[in-house]
Amino acid sequence: MFLGLDLGTSGVKAVLIGDDQTVLATGHAPLSVSNPHPGWSEQTPADWLAACRTAIAGLGRRLDRVAGIGLSGQMHGAVCLDADDHVLRPAILWNDGRAHAEAAVLDADPRFRAITGNIVFAGFTAPKLVWMAKHEPDLFAQTARVLLPKAYLRLWLTGGHVEDMSDASGTAWFDPATRDWSDDLLTATGMSRAQMPALVEGSAVSGRLRADLAAELGLPAGIPVAGGAGDNAATAIAAGIAAPGMGFVSLGTSGVIFAATDRFCPAPETAVHAFCHALPGRWHQMGVMLSAASSLDWWSRIVGAKPGDLLAGLGPVAAPGAVRFLPYLSGERTPLNDPAIRGQFIGLASSHGRDDLTRAVLEGVSLALAENLAALKAAGGGADALIAMGGGARSDLWLSMLAQATGVPVLRPAGAETGGAFGAARLALMAATGAGEEVLTQPPIAAEFSPDPSLAGTWAEALAALPALRGGTARTAG
Repeated sequence: MFLGLDLGTSGVKAVLIGDDQTVLATGHAPLSVSNPHPGWSEQTPADWLAACRTAIAGLGRRLDRVAGIGLSGQMHGAVCLDADDHVLRPAILWNDGRAHAEAAVLDADPRFRAITGNIVFAGFTAPKLVWMAKHEPDLFAQTARVLLPKAYLRLWLTGGHVEDMSDASGTAWFDPATRDWSDDLLTATGMSRAQMPALVEGSAVSGRLRADLAAELGLPAGIPVAGGAGDNAATAIAAGIAAPGMGFVSLGTSGVIFAATDRFCPAPETAVHAFCHALPGRWHQMGVMLSAASSLDWWSRIVGAKPGDLLAGLGPVAAPGAVRFLPYLSGERTPLNDPAIRGQFIGLASSHGRDDLTRAVLEGVSLALAENLAALKAAGGGADALIAMGGGARSDLWLSMLAQATGVPVLRPAGAETGGAFGAARLALMAATGAGEEVLTQPPIAAEFSPDPSLAGTWAEALAALPALRGGTARTAG
């Protein structure tokens, strides 16, 4: 058996799988987020440990035959420790915006994009420490080590300061091409390599479970803990996305296009994330839009109808309608990197009704995700097909639109586990047994949605028209 732990923002999930990768049990424990000031987002690391204990207990199974543990987690957070590994302050999370000014200064230094291959976003780890140096100098001076959230779980489990390559890629201190910390970038932020964790691949052994904790949790002492992965890379491992070809699209609150690559393919000018994957010699790209399924949720609140009821009246996929929707309700990341851009309906006439606008919302999100995939392809990567995940993946119409907009088949899994905790458990299996990528099978597919060649021209025209449509969007200051 193998145990996967996924430290999310809203909770910790535990998944126990058998040697044949069958899911044997799951457990969960919720977490809350503290917002002590506008734009701040923090959690107390001790709460993560308590939630892990609860999630593991929730498995309801004897764990004395577990042979390895894997970790997945929210990326970019900063856990600052003193020389005795005591937590100095609440962890500053990925969605904390306090370091926006510091991030802008770092991003203006050409070394950061050149080495990391990514824009320095406010949510990344390095700007948080620059902010601390300015606003909390006493705590900054005491910081002997900075860990990412799941690395703090690893410290608890093994006593070691270790991180995997995929998570380290999101710090703005890391060189994904060489898979190592950048001394130049550390120095530029007043940090040093001594303050960073050691690095391992996600499928490698990062340490072994402490005997005292093993006794408490009912696990065998000394079992290996895998390097693990950041949340999206772990989800890809769960879906068997380890090499170029298949990618995934997530239609959650935000939208993600993920593609594995066999080389480093950066394109920071289009806000494509280019990180190491959780496997040796592999990298990945991500395009991220900020309002995917949340665009439909917003529209459902406006008209006072449930999303399912809104979709029920729509016919099959067709050529894009006369009404266009730009889904930039919270700004946009890939490929625009514009936090000030805002959403808009375009082409409204008195003849249009609720169904026209609902269809426009689905089409607008689909085209925005297609623009993400195009950015990944332009950078040298991309995907030939996409496994669909997230709440929006329940809609046949939406997945048909996505296939039409992107020009690649979109596949719905048959209810198989594809979350980060399952991916972490798979990495535990690889670390404990020495198994290779052959264990990273893709989930069974319940439905496939393929592009209709007869509609390809109209959807291509709609995609090509997006830059001109954005020229008329309203913008605000921040």
